[in-house]
Amino acid sequence: MLAALSLPARLDTSPGDLTVRRADPADLPAIVSLLADDPISAARGDRATAADTDAYRAGLDAVLTSPENDLVVVIDGDEAVVGTLQLTVIPGMARRGATRLLVEAVRVSSARRSVGIGGALMTWVMNVAAPALGVGLVQLTSDAARVDAHRFYTRLGFADSHVGFKYTIG
Repeated sequence: MLAALSLPARLDTSPGDLTVRRADPADLPAIVSLLADDPISAARGDRATAADTDAYRAGLDAVLTSPENDLVVVIDGDEAVVGTLQLTVIPGMARRGATRLLVEAVRVSSARRSVGIGGALMTWVMNVAAPALGVGLVQLTSDAARVDAHRFYTRLGFADSHVGFKYTIG
């Protein structure tokens, strides 16, 4: 858990009253649903089946108990989870010992996309979370098939400066 983050926080967005807060175990079904709501994630195995609940619960517990990690959710005025992302602080040697903030698993409910929630959440990461955590760089990876997401991140000021590689074990 990234203790330096002051949460909950209100998000500056036009869709209405939205709050970003730390995820808690009660949010697990909503978070898993957001992962499964994405076709690319679903193709990788995020299908929100009951058989996977223990694995997701263990993953959430590992994130929430790690001092270098946090998982946040976006809550609407009805207390529904409409978005999520994971933050990981990575100390480093490159860039003169710069600490990085890795953003992973950014998801917004398909029913609520394209209304500013993702932009407000990422703006919060860049303008509030990153400075509070004292990082010098915010980085993320995005699947090569996510062309719309790439345009979104470019509009926010991210540069597509690197090629990423993944190796699946097992």
